[in-house]
Amino acid sequence: MCDCMLIPDGASHFSDEEMELRSSNFAPPAPPVDVSAFTPAKHFVLLHMPEGWFGDWHPTPYRQFFFWLSGETEVRVSDGEVRRFGIGSIVLVEDTTGKGHVTKAVGGGALTAAVQLPGAQHPI
Repeated sequence: MCDCMLIPDGASHFSDEEMELRSSNFAPPAPPVDVSAFTPAKHFVLLHMPEGWFGDWHPTPYRQFFFWLSGETEVRVSDGEVRRFGIGSIVLVEDTTGKGHVTKAVGGGALTAAVQLPGAQHPI
């Protein structure tokens, strides 16, 4: 399962999407494992948000996946829906224009891995 933040009509929304997994000999001679299709990636970064960190309305600067490694984050999209993401959550963030979303670190803060997809310019 992957949550997506989309912006098809100028407003950000959540969408629940399934990522198909297929059995593959990913690392022979280890037994097969279920894997998704490969997705090209451009950059990878770890992002730490301390408890109480708050990012008011903002679009994502890049189309990117976020993977929660620790802690918890609450996100509100522009249609008003709020979701919490914690360890094991995967979110594809695509609201690069418009009002964007609000992010708040809760539950002790959060450590995420962000993987920027092709087309992203290195921010730092």
